[in-house]
Amino acid sequence: MKEKSTIVRHSLNQVQAMRERGEDKTSPEAPEAESLGAEFWKSARVVMPRGKTSVHLRLDSDVVEWFKANGKGHLTRMNAVLKAYVEAQKH
Repeated sequence: MKEKSTIVRHSLNQVQAMRERGEDKTSPEAPEAESLGAEFWKSARVVMPRGKTSVHLRLDSDVVEWFKANGKGHLTRMNAVLKAYVEAQKH
């Protein structure tokens, strides 16, 4: 089965039109990020994520509800927690 892409591409004109219509999800009050600096970019590399595997998993209801209570993206956050655990066990 082919995986659905989550990448969305827009031209500059499309982005400007979205902003004019109020469809831009960027908050005007969002703080400006600090520069990462030249040293960061000297060693930066692109890492393509591996594909995902669909699984059926039975979880405790309270665990699922806790993740859901933090809003949309609860499955992505669950995956991030598991990934962090795996990375911690490697070191």
